[in-house]
Amino acid sequence: MTTRTRASAPSSPATVPLDRKVFAGVSNSPTGQVGGATRFRYREDDGVIWAEYAGGDVVRGFLVGTRQEDRLHFRYTHLDADRMTANGVCESRIVVLPDGRVRLEESWAWESRPERGTSVVEEVREAS
Repeated sequence: MTTRTRASAPSSPATVPLDRKVFAGVSNSPTGQVGGATRFRYREDDGVIWAEYAGGDVVRGFLVGTRQEDRLHFRYTHLDADRMTANGVCESRIVVLPDGRVRLEESWAWESRPERGTSVVEEVREAS
């Protein structure tokens, strides 16, 4: 009989840590600017989340917000490849994938223009 140890048990979306995880864009609505080359470097402390991001159409970006269990609420702002600033608000749902990586399923809206959309970013594991 095989028993599962606590260390190998899958994490719950409500408790999986985000601190120091790196995410990459997987899909996005046509009016979004995040793509597969965009990397998000998340930090988390006591329900507060923040990240720096860059790559693809994004020269430099920042997000800051809060976490409540498996939900994130944050505002983002970035400078795009055309040197234009953009900002908006996002709600994300944390999903733990079967391989243990984390996916964020996002619903966002620009505040600097009228579009809104959905996107997915997934954890990227650095090669050891």
